[in-house]
Amino acid sequence: MDLICKDIHYAVGPKKILNGISLRVEGQQFHTILGPNGSGKTTLLKTIYRQLKPDSGSIYLNGDPLESISIKKAAKHLAVVTQFNHLQFDCTVEEIVLLGRTPHLSFLQRETELDYALVQEALQQVGMLDKASRAYLSLSGGEKQRVLLARALAQQPTLLLLDEPTNHLDIKYQLDMLRIVKDLNINVLAVLHDIQLACRYSDYLYLMKGGEIAYQGNPTEAITQDSLQAVYGVQSKVVWTEDRQAMIQYL
Repeated sequence: MDLICKDIHYAVGPKKILNGISLRVEGQQFHTILGPNGSGKTTLLKTIYRQLKPDSGSIYLNGDPLESISIKKAAKHLAVVTQFNHLQFDCTVEEIVLLGRTPHLSFLQRETELDYALVQEALQQVGMLDKASRAYLSLSGGEKQRVLLARALAQQPTLLLLDEPTNHLDIKYQLDMLRIVKDLNINVLAVLHDIQLACRYSDYLYLMKGGEIAYQGNPTEAITQDSLQAVYGVQSKVVWTEDRQAMIQYL
């Protein structure tokens, strides 16, 4: 599912949070939004998955206006993993992941063997299959995050939105999660904090500051000494390895 955002504005009272954001996510590529705290990254994602309604501008999924698509229909193609999870259900891990199949079921339809097989596959992908029968609330923060990714994978999305999905993960699971997402070969729009991880896994970057996109391009185009100074206010030296990983030295 392709995503287009055109001239998105959003304000809280007199404070502008998003000031004319336009972007495209297409071609089964991994797009990442970077920027300092308060730059509007998460707010933009929330307008796409309809937690917030923009004041003006347009959002399109596969060329159709977002408001013309039912939430259930959109959920067959669009999945979201956020940095904060407030699920307090006394459910097993398997039951949580099974929720990802809900958009694909009709009213009162029971899950099929295929649904359960997809759940098992998703749990295997995130390394949580051995905890399928564990209570979700008994898990650590990092384990919960991996379960929520599994739920999104079970949804079989063609567009995946990620809001700081690696925040609670050890470095091994950060790398594993981003590798899994990259290997899905679907459209991805992620908000990430770690610039070097973003450069490693992303096909295209957007750097936001003050509710606007200040820089964009492939990683080698978008991440430079000048862009880091302008967006983050830091002096740095950026060196690229042969396998296109960024080595950033802050001065």
